[in-house]
Amino acid sequence: MSEAINRSFLQINASDNVLVALQDLPQGMLVKWQGRNLVLQEGIPAKHKFFIDALAPGAEVIMYGVLVGKTTMPIRAGALMTTENVQHASQDYAYRHANYEWTPPDTSALSHRTFNGYHRSDGRVGTANYWLFIPTVFCENRNLDVIREALHNTLGYSVTDKYKAFTAQLLEAYQSGVSLTDFREDELGVTTTGRRVFENVDGIKFLNHQGGCGGTRQDASLLSRLLAAYADHPNVAGITILSLGCQHLQSAELLNDIKSRNPAFDKHILLFEQQQSQSEEQLIKRAIRDTFEGLIAVNRQQRKPAPLSSLCVGVKCGGSDGFSGISANPAVGYASDLLVALGAKVLLAEFPELCGAEQNIVDRCTDEQTANRFMRLMREYDQQAHAVGSGFHMNPSPGNIKDGLITDAIKSAGAARKGGTSPVVDVLDYTEPALKPGLNLVCTPGNDVEATTGKAASGATLILFTTGLGTPTGNPVCPVIKIATNTALANRMSDIIDIDTGAIIRGEKTIEEMGVEILEYCIKAASGEILPKAVALNQDDFIPWKKGVSL
Repeated sequence: MSEAINRSFLQINASDNVLVALQDLPQGMLVKWQGRNLVLQEGIPAKHKFFIDALAPGAEVIMYGVLVGKTTMPIRAGALMTTENVQHASQDYAYRHANYEWTPPDTSALSHRTFNGYHRSDGRVGTANYWLFIPTVFCENRNLDVIREALHNTLGYSVTDKYKAFTAQLLEAYQSGVSLTDFREDELGVTTTGRRVFENVDGIKFLNHQGGCGGTRQDASLLSRLLAAYADHPNVAGITILSLGCQHLQSAELLNDIKSRNPAFDKHILLFEQQQSQSEEQLIKRAIRDTFEGLIAVNRQQRKPAPLSSLCVGVKCGGSDGFSGISANPAVGYASDLLVALGAKVLLAEFPELCGAEQNIVDRCTDEQTANRFMRLMREYDQQAHAVGSGFHMNPSPGNIKDGLITDAIKSAGAARKGGTSPVVDVLDYTEPALKPGLNLVCTPGNDVEATTGKAASGATLILFTTGLGTPTGNPVCPVIKIATNTALANRMSDIIDIDTGAIIRGEKTIEEMGVEILEYCIKAASGEILPKAVALNQDDFIPWKKGVSL
């Protein structure tokens, strides 16, 4: 879309038989549309859809130019789309030698731009410089928690100081006999996080998880490949591994997976086996001491200029609403096209949220092998879901539906716009690294944390995360930039939102203008000039996918 939106409703594609309300529209309102007069049969909340024509039961509902559902009852023109009168439906897909042609956006103004990143010996460039703690098994989570508290509080990485001060003052008020109903929170003088000791170490991160033993050996092997991907991540400078010793995921397997993934791996790596230690105290003190020495070493690394082609950007949406596919997602899609045109990598995942958009994606694949791999992974995933009585059609959450995403195909058609319009150069299974410049598809669930966990495993060094309802999701090693679809959300949850695309809905900015702004933010975040809110809050979400059914 090249024009700013400046109406109270919108037809996204010329073939759509529904319109999207951009603001609350009252019952009985007369809508003039292409020479016709529609009377709204009921109030249409902003973000929801209403029908242009009267439809019989079983009629196709078209949105974004694709099939997104079928009617379950007679529909009057001007009626609100609901889960009662429309059910999910999507078109079948197949490889059809589409010979897709793409016209890249003009990047002449960006061709000489750089970002300041951390250059690794294998040629990759990180947008941050982290030290990473990895447990091979959940038994070590408690030890990680103890080490986290010690290092974060002492070295200036804690973000909990203000809450400790808040709790201390609540305790003081209670002990002084002050009623907590009279306690004035806004009068608290809370402390702030201290200055970092290691200025060139952006964080010390911890991958607590619930795996490594129990379950199946296949689960442990997949977890090992995931942890190896994080150890090898361009944003990671050093690793401390804590192992119990008797678990399924042995330290040797993890080290082998790291070397298999990157034979040139040469980062600082420390390994501690608890069952080989004299005591828990000795283990923790040795891990802290040796890690401290490692931090001194990696702190000598400094940011240096790198071309924008060195970026690898994941695109994700979560807590989506009826504006996601109209404002934030297409704006991110334009930024994605700019990045691809500049030679960077873009990662589009969330396979359950590509349901209904498959044919467009298949047509954009650069060759038949790539298309076939995408179709195979999609069909296998959908079959797994149906085998347990579920399916992609059950993906929309109650919050999605409440804010206008009535079917999974509607949600997916809007979600797919994050990937822009460039050709699909590769399709990656979970944990596989992105090696080719351009748009890569990564097989992950739609679940926010499982998806961001998977994108980082494939090498994303930044993640653009759009949301219409608000979500605090972040990632331990990959900065997550939160983009609101609407200004009301951006104002209400300003503590977690980085960019507001509501100006698109109001008609004040075009999708292209907002896409350029998003890319400019990426350059600053990649250079460490600006800190995304999720990073500042230490929102380090990490959930491994066991390859079971997760939507």
